[in-house]
Amino acid sequence: MPRENRKRGKKHKKFAAEETYLQEEGQVPEPEPEAGPSWITRAPERSAQEDREAPFGYVDAEVKAYFRTVDLQIREWQEEHEYTEEQGDSDPNEDRRLFFVAALDEMSDKEKQLATDPDCSGILERMTYSMDDFARRVFVDRLSGLYEQLLRHRFASHVCQTLITVAGDTISRECRGIMSSSPKSDGAGELRTLSQLVLDICEEITPLFSSLITDCFASHVIRALLSLLVPGLSSEQANSHKASNIRSKKSASFKAKQGPLKSVFSSAEPEATAGEILRPEEFPAAAKRFVNTVREKLDANEVRALAANQVASPVLQLLLEVEAGANMADEPGSLMDSVLAGLITTLHSDEDATAEASDYVVTLLRDPTSSHLLETLVSRSSERVFDIMWQTYFEGKLARLAVHPVANFVVAKALARLNVVQLNGVCQELNSVSAKILKAARIGIFRAMIERATALRQEESTVLETVYSAFELNGEDRTKLVPCVLRLLPLNEYANLQSREGNQDSDQAPHGHRSQKKLDDPLEPKTQGALLLQSLLSLPAPHNQVVVDSVLSHSIDELLVMSQHVTSSRVYDALLDFPTVPLKAKRQLVLKFMGHFHTLVDDRIGSRVGDRCWASADPYLKEKIARSLIVHEQDLAASFYGKFFARRLNLQLLRKDTEKWKSLQSTSKPTPAVAPPAQNPVHSNGSQPAADSRKSSKRKRAEQPEDEIDQLFSTALGTKIKKAELVSEAKALETPPAEDASDKKGKKKPRHDDGLDNVLGAIKDAPKSEGRPKKKKVAK
Repeated sequence: MPRENRKRGKKHKKFAAEETYLQEEGQVPEPEPEAGPSWITRAPERSAQEDREAPFGYVDAEVKAYFRTVDLQIREWQEEHEYTEEQGDSDPNEDRRLFFVAALDEMSDKEKQLATDPDCSGILERMTYSMDDFARRVFVDRLSGLYEQLLRHRFASHVCQTLITVAGDTISRECRGIMSSSPKSDGAGELRTLSQLVLDICEEITPLFSSLITDCFASHVIRALLSLLVPGLSSEQANSHKASNIRSKKSASFKAKQGPLKSVFSSAEPEATAGEILRPEEFPAAAKRFVNTVREKLDANEVRALAANQVASPVLQLLLEVEAGANMADEPGSLMDSVLAGLITTLHSDEDATAEASDYVVTLLRDPTSSHLLETLVSRSSERVFDIMWQTYFEGKLARLAVHPVANFVVAKALARLNVVQLNGVCQELNSVSAKILKAARIGIFRAMIERATALRQEESTVLETVYSAFELNGEDRTKLVPCVLRLLPLNEYANLQSREGNQDSDQAPHGHRSQKKLDDPLEPKTQGALLLQSLLSLPAPHNQVVVDSVLSHSIDELLVMSQHVTSSRVYDALLDFPTVPLKAKRQLVLKFMGHFHTLVDDRIGSRVGDRCWASADPYLKEKIARSLIVHEQDLAASFYGKFFARRLNLQLLRKDTEKWKSLQSTSKPTPAVAPPAQNPVHSNGSQPAADSRKSSKRKRAEQPEDEIDQLFSTALGTKIKKAELVSEAKALETPPAEDASDKKGKKKPRHDDGLDNVLGAIKDAPKSEGRPKKKKVAK
């Protein structure tokens, strides 16, 4: 009889034996619960997977729906490009503050659940940017004691990273003595400052720091925390290609898709752009404790293993930066010593010792992940350690390393620290393989050599000879330097391609709109070539004269084609802007375009080149340019891009009063392309005083015309009334924006001609009684 059909009776021996065996193994099944009412059920047990995904419980569906509406509203406010004041006497930020306070009240006591939720975690990140200092302190305090779990969580780790990132602004204000206070005192106790909360977080995770740096979710939070503790790390990383140490490329791409992340109350710039970074004195000491923790808990082999780990290597780079900044790197047993396989220990034991090449360090040179770490070592090591590294791992091996797809970046970083003797030796070693370097497109090697020669003010000619040998330029052929470098082609190959093209040379057509065929064209200018030419122009005179002579040797048609290409036009920008280029050379380039400025500025890219030519010209040359364009005034007015250049020249004033025009040009200063928006006074928590907003709104209403007809006449005829007078400097020197938003939407700005002026003048001279009657104000 099957077991499930057995009734009461004698127990089977077989089942008794099984029960005895389970009791011996400790696997006795739990007794079934006694029978009870049918509506009583046992609560479902949480699985291990559920504990990992939602360690603090799940968020209710209604709460999720509410925060989705909050997210949509904040997105709408953040996408507003400019802050516009609403008309009325009420504070325009009042509605936003009330809405945000309601969201913070709903978030109270649910921070842990919301941070671990897949949908609500992103909403919390967006809300964090609009929180005031007090709300941020409360948020960080509510998560205290749980940061180990939060940092290891897939979604909560990003919330912690955003909290640490935006905490810098609040900590800077606390260092200045600007302390946020609670809007209502409920006697719940004293709330710690955000600076103290960050220090408490450091103490909380210090015992687990060595394991957190290898966690795929906690690693990026550790990077943000180190950047907060030592602000110099973020600035140094921002000026190099290693900015991904703070946020990975995948994370940065995801953040870019989220739209603008900024406060909905304030348009003030963050501290990173404002240049006001203040930190408490305890923060560097906390970063040093992290370095000492890794030293104590990991041996040399384990530290070297971190370098090849894609997760831990960026953290190790930041730790090396902290160690070098605290003067702890040049010590036996340091992290740098461990990565360099005991090189520093060897030097401390014997200063005259010569280190043997380590297979581990040689592997770092060619590994895509570890090579970034070696760049940090090359940049942050002491002079003595760097000299030994250069002799051991680079000198005599540059012929292979310079053409390697990964090692060439490390070589370029090492070239920035060479002395005169070492730089001369590099030029002699690379002369024989310069053609291979060009063929492999490792242009960063040439740029690093030029920049180092510029900094040392020596060996410029030797470096230039290496560049000439790479492009096969000798003697009179150096006039072809610019076209060859732009295409990254040696002279013979460039000449063969030109002859093969024949009458269908790619340079005969403007490059403003590039197609896929143009991108595959070998004669298409390359970005790396333009950067190399800019580096050559940064050399002091007369070493940069060869680039100037090559540019001026082109015909006017070739110069116009270069000026209308988004890549090659950068060469003109450097030639006209760099202080190392003589003024005589800049004047020669401007005179080269004389008589063709109407063609130059009738292009999206060429108009920018024309603006730079105008800005670099002296008053006499400006008058010469302006008079050459009087005959083309109508063409410029009809041009989509040329009209902005014509507005800058103010040709009408030049024809009527030359002396006023000259005085205006002699006293004028270049204005930015886009005027910065006026910033309203904002409190630290993002709010604006209601009285100031009411005054500004009343002032704007007082300055507005009383009706639509007067507003139309003021905009259409305001410039014509003062036609013979000296217009304001800002309006005369108005710079065209990058893209005309009104024209882009199909709304073209009106152009005045003589017929329209006559009609509008007749309407203006008509009696006021014929116009629209104004509304009379009724006394209250």
